[in-house]
Amino acid sequence: MVFWRKQKNAGTQEKEHHDDRLLHHKNDPDLEPATEYDSEMDEATKARLRKSEEKIIDELEPMPVPEHTPNGDSQEAEDLSDHTNEGGWLSRLTKGLSKSSNKLGQSITDVFTKRKLDETALEELEEILITADIGPKTAAKLVADFSENRFDKEVRDFEVQKALAESIAGILEPVAKPLDIAATQAKPFVMLVCGVNGAGKTTTIGKMAHDYHVKQHKSVMIAAGDTFRAAAVEQLDVWAKRAHVPLIKKEIGADSAAVAYEAYEKAKAENVDVLMIDTAGRLQNKANLMEELAKMIRVIKKQDESAPHAVILVLDSTTGQNAHSQVQNFKDVVDVTGLVVTKLDGSAKGGVVVSLAEEFGLPIHAVGVGEKIEDLSPFSAKDFANALMGLSS
Repeated sequence: MVFWRKQKNAGTQEKEHHDDRLLHHKNDPDLEPATEYDSEMDEATKARLRKSEEKIIDELEPMPVPEHTPNGDSQEAEDLSDHTNEGGWLSRLTKGLSKSSNKLGQSITDVFTKRKLDETALEELEEILITADIGPKTAAKLVADFSENRFDKEVRDFEVQKALAESIAGILEPVAKPLDIAATQAKPFVMLVCGVNGAGKTTTIGKMAHDYHVKQHKSVMIAAGDTFRAAAVEQLDVWAKRAHVPLIKKEIGADSAAVAYEAYEKAKAENVDVLMIDTAGRLQNKANLMEELAKMIRVIKKQDESAPHAVILVLDSTTGQNAHSQVQNFKDVVDVTGLVVTKLDGSAKGGVVVSLAEEFGLPIHAVGVGEKIEDLSPFSAKDFANALMGLSS
């Protein structure tokens, strides 16, 4: 059999020859073909590089800030102020809940300025609590408890606030439970972190990882299980570096269950204390979300039947009563074991924490009032209730 090919015309050959002379001078050495090489590194080399990277990050000096001449504006002065050393967590919590407490406090003051507690006043108080996103059912319970021994008596605004704070603390006390990773004696302790996109899931993982690793001296690993959003993986990578913990990730669009499986194997091999797995939060397609999370859990259980040991749902408090539907939707998909409530400084809807506790009774492990790495703390019923009502603990 004869093989042949069509000969190029002379013009085309001349042009290619001319182009080749422009790109490759006659005195240049001939180009060598690319050679394949093995890019895999052994674990010891990776560990050395990781330590070097962490050391470089720790030694980086902050970039100098250009001098600024204040223009006398009060808001600008507040923005430029250094609040780093202004009190501890309780101070930040009180300040973070100020939008909620100011709204509640002012409304209560407007209604209860040396006034008898009659039916009209109670109706107004119930409406105030509902507008603070405490919810109709919880508001009715609080008003009923408050009025039981005070009806038709003269009350002042601070008495109302103090009594409500005590009742709210009573509702919150049973759910104020820190996450105890030592309770199961599992190693690694596997934690699935769920939440709708934008709820603060990624920053919460970073803050919790920092707390476990830096403050509690636990070894921590993070797995980027939300493989459908490049931004989520990138942000998680930033927080992992801040917390000085390794991140297991794959290419965008990869199977999230495969990420969980690989992360567990690595965590087990390296004797890691805590494995935190990020998950997707696409509630607009609940069927896919359910299938994805169920598959991830099945894969983890093949490694450890008792895992995951915690399924944490992160809620954005600024969504108000919509947080209730989020809890219910995720409870339909997975066995949610506890909540973390974020962005309490973002709106006057901090009361939603009370109605969540009343309706679902799920443990509230922590609350967040800012974007800084220390702005997440274990949940305290009394501190939260007092801060919500504008009272000092």
